[in-house]
This record gives sequence, structure tokens and C-alpha cells, in this order.
Amino acid sequence: MRCILLFCLLMLIFAGSVQAAVEIAREGENPVILEEVYVAEGDFFLSIDDVLNILGRSGSWDSVGHLYRFKTPAGTAIISPGSHFVRLGERFIPLSQRPRFIDNRLRVSEDFITGILPELLGIRLYYRNLTPRSQVAGEEEGSSIDRLFAFLLQRKKPEDAKTLRAVALDPGHGGLDTGTIGLDGIKEKDVNLQVTERLEKILKMRLGIPVYLSRDGDYALAPQQRLEPATRADVDALILLHAQGSLRAAPQGIALVVRPVEEYTGEALSASEGNSMRLARSLEEALRQEGLKVDGIYQAPLPALGRGNLPTVLVEMGYLTNPDDKELLGSVAGREKLAHAMFLGLQGFAEKMKEKENK
Repeated sequence: MRCILLFCLLMLIFAGSVQAAVEIAREGENPVILEEVYVAEGDFFLSIDDVLNILGRSGSWDSVGHLYRFKTPAGTAIISPGSHFVRLGERFIPLSQRPRFIDNRLRVSEDFITGILPELLGIRLYYRNLTPRSQVAGEEEGSSIDRLFAFLLQRKKPEDAKTLRAVALDPGHGGLDTGTIGLDGIKEKDVNLQVTERLEKILKMRLGIPVYLSRDGDYALAPQQRLEPATRADVDALILLHAQGSLRAAPQGIALVVRPVEEYTGEALSASEGNSMRLARSLEEALRQEGLKVDGIYQAPLPALGRGNLPTVLVEMGYLTNPDDKELLGSVAGREKLAHAMFLGLQGFAEKMKEKENK
């Protein structure tokens, strides 16, 4: 479960409208140019239907199960926009980038096309990218984002300030980047925003503090824009809201993710000693008390969690491919329950931090 979760979480994507072009063909055949190529997070994505068509194959989209199937010599391969795996019989082959919907078509990464697909189909493939990676915006963004997080995600709090002055919320995905698409076509980007908006309202009403959102509508964000809420001087906690999917219906429950190390000026603490873990434990306790299933707390060096010591937790609110989780996330009452539980977790964290500071 931990391995599946970590693969699924390495995904906070920022889809762009930059278009490129590639040449592709079976070895020995004349190449075909595909111009409908999208760039996301410095990687290239092509329609799986277009690629298979060029290779003389075809696949089909299962709108009920939200799976894409295509035949291989070893059996039927299955991919899903919510999973970092290709399923082939009882085998699960990991993907570096999960398939995703961009402009209403399922697209797969360049790595999948050049590495995994030829092996699955038992063919040799000619592939040439006509757009040099050096021309793709964001190719070197990872290191710059990391440095930006390291500089900005430091908790700077006056000694006489109250424990929780403001909260930043980041509803994942948006715009062309739908995130996971679950049962009955439910989209992760919509769920993330709806829960975020409810949590924002509760925090403002009950605690009377500012709440800063990375997005307040259905639009895509550049990585730097997702950082903006956490850079405000009064922010004392950052919550990132996501949902996930699986090739199987069984996986269920909420997962909480924190960075492995809390970095302070001149020192570093393990996650178990840091305030992000304290916040995650408070959220876990509140979620369980509200009767919600929590899979656990995990540590992962995800870029979106940043570096520094700002209490930060990524909340995977459930599996949109699980009937019970989908019912929870797809209903107004369920989203209200989740938002209320997370509010209680933040409130409990604030109270415990105040007690700690008063000792």
C-alpha cells in the first residue's frame, strides 16, 4: 500500500498549453508527425489513441470503470488516469508519469511511449521529439521550485502572536488538468475545490482568521502560483487537498503525507519531531473521530510539500475509484463532513501548539 500511495502521490501536476511535435513509427516504416503534443511538468504527453493508431493497434475507453484497455501479445493491458501503473494480468508495471486527460483526451507520457509501450506490444519503435527539451518551459523548474520552497516555507511568527494566524489551502489540479477521474465521471479537480471552499468558510466563520487559496475557480496554475498562499507572512499552516484513484476498486481511505525532514535555521528534525507531523496527527485524530476511514500518515519527499518548517500536510481525501469514497466525496454532505473534520484537526493543532508554547 505504501508503495502504491507514494507512486500515486508523485503527481501534483501543472498542465500547460505549450504544444510540441514528434515523429513516431514502427521501426522500418515511414514516420508520422504528431503535432497534438502537450507539455506538463517538463514532460511530453500524446494521445494514446493517436499513438496506437500509428502503430496499427487500437484501444478502448471504459467510461464506467474509467479504464483504458488495449491488447498486447501477453494479454490486455489496462491504464487509468488515476494510477501510476499499467496492469497486465496480475502484473503491475510502474509508470514514471500517470496517464492524464488533457483537452478531453487520455494522454500518456513520452517515457511510456518510448520505454514501456514497445515492450508491451513486442515491437521496435522509432520516436523522435522535434522540440528540444531546452526549449520547454519548466525543464529546470524543479530545482528552482525547491529553492523557492526552502526560502519561503519558514514559519516566522512573532512571539506574542496567536498560534494560528492564517491558513493556506491548495486545491490540487484545475483547468485542463482534471486529476483523477473516478466512478460516474467525478473529477478530482472539482472535489478538491469544493472541499477547499467549504473548509475556507468554516475556518473564517469559526476561527475568524484569513484563509488564502491557491485557486478559487477551475483554472490551471503554474508551480510558482501554487506557492503564493504559503508565502504570506501570517500563514502558520498549509493544507494541500487531493483525491486519488486505483486500477482496483478495493483501495479506500484518507492518507496524510508530510515531508520527511523539518528544516529550521541551523538545524533539521525528523518528521516525527516536527510540527507537520503534529498537524497530521491532529488531522488524523479528528477525521477518525468523525467516523472517516484513515489509511495512515506517510512521509514522502514530494516537491509540493516544500522544505522548511511551515506545518504542511497533503491530504489525499480518498479514492474516487472506490464506491464508498466516491459517495463521500461526491455528495454535499460528505464534503461537509470532510471539511468539518479537517477544521477540527486544525483547531486541535492550534490548541496543542498554544499549550506547548505556554509551558
